[in-house]
Amino acid sequence: NSSEFIPKCRTSRRQAREQSGEGDHHEGLSSDEELTPTEVDEFQKSKDNVLEDSRKIFEDVHADFCDIRKILLKFQEWKEKFPDSYCDAYISFCLPKLLNPLIRVQLISWNPLEQNFTELEEMPWFRAIEEFSDAENVSES
Repeated sequence: NSSEFIPKCRTSRRQAREQSGEGDHHEGLSSDEELTPTEVDEFQKSKDNVLEDSRKIFEDVHADFCDIRKILLKFQEWKEKFPDSYCDAYISFCLPKLLNPLIRVQLISWNPLEQNFTELEEMPWFRAIEEFSDAENVSES
């Protein structure tokens, strides 16, 4: 019976913690979710590798094509100079797909569960998109 199995597992894990002297367990939290120091070290190394690799993604890209503000400025210029062509290209539908990889790279290290995390609205890419959207709304009206 599975309902009998769960308390036995909890009891055996609790006894194992007591015998090993682990006193950092919090009641109500599953010990299955607790990470061993080795697992924490491996996770940190893996995370550091991912962050290091993410810094290299746009190393060989010209600054005009990896900076969201500069990209949006090019689209704003296009809209001002050639509004019919801009409208015919359905740019408002294309921009999310175009900017997605750039934003994802910037969000790799973002963790909203950390105590001192940056709000999305305060991030430079968010402000750039917000300014572009405001400029687009002003020019349309």
